[in-house]
Amino acid sequence: MTHTEIDALVRQFLVDTATRGTPHPRVQQVVTRLTADLFKAIEDLDLTADEVWRGIEYFAEAGATHELGLLAAGLGLERFLDIRADAADTRAGLTGATPRTIEGPLYVAGAPESIGFARLDEAGADGGAEGEVLFMQGSVRGTDGTPLAGARVEVWHANQLGNYSFFDKTQPAFHLRRTIITDSNGRYQFRSTMPMGYGCPPAGTTQRLLDLLARHGRRPAHIHFFVSAPGHRKLTTQINIDGDAFLWDDFAFASRDGLVPAVRRIDDPARMDRHGVDRPFASIDFDFRLHRDMAGAPAAEVARQRAAA
Repeated sequence: MTHTEIDALVRQFLVDTATRGTPHPRVQQVVTRLTADLFKAIEDLDLTADEVWRGIEYFAEAGATHELGLLAAGLGLERFLDIRADAADTRAGLTGATPRTIEGPLYVAGAPESIGFARLDEAGADGGAEGEVLFMQGSVRGTDGTPLAGARVEVWHANQLGNYSFFDKTQPAFHLRRTIITDSNGRYQFRSTMPMGYGCPPAGTTQRLLDLLARHGRRPAHIHFFVSAPGHRKLTTQINIDGDAFLWDDFAFASRDGLVPAVRRIDDPARMDRHGVDRPFASIDFDFRLHRDMAGAPAAEVARQRAAA
């Protein structure tokens, strides 16, 4: 069939049959377009019925095993949405803030809150495995440099095995997850353990597809953030740990210039004492800069289902 014939067929299937009331115009528009594009791909690629049903079964399995969010990252869909959001910001004249990057599928709402400082790691939560102690600190500011007191810094990252609490039931629900409210100077700090890079589940649906595409499923070590403040646009971002072998080869395409801060190793006994540790530790300085709210600007938040403990 020609593309014109397919468009007519899809209209017959999905538009002409709308006889039981008024269809939702946006839903009808999107479903009609995506169905037509799918039919055209089947025709152009000469997909067999076996291949089509295998694809349907694949997506059913990916949904049942909760890997659709992982697949969206691995196919570049989540990064593509960020590219479009960056372009929309630029058209609106929004420049100078910390770069956004993907949220990923592993945020959990409701993490404990504290002012100025939080300790993310909980005693014994990783089965006695002692990772490198990490202190990360900085400020939240507007793009004009003004410190933002009372800003919310939501932070979450993986443990030493590359697993996230809540989803990994061997960990307490909020291990390596906290919300820090900046102090009167817009400052935040947290103590944690240095996160590790990790890969897709080796037998999972995402990695099976990546194998067929001759791609790896590895992510560099990273730390996720939501940063928000009254009168400012919410930022979704993450920092990657400098020196990781996959720093610029992230299967999720989330590494960006401006999000790879230096990691300093501190072995000075006086500084170790001031930080309450008995061994050398890693330190990262990073400031977040937020856009002010602006009438008519594109949305800064994404409405999507998220876990809550």
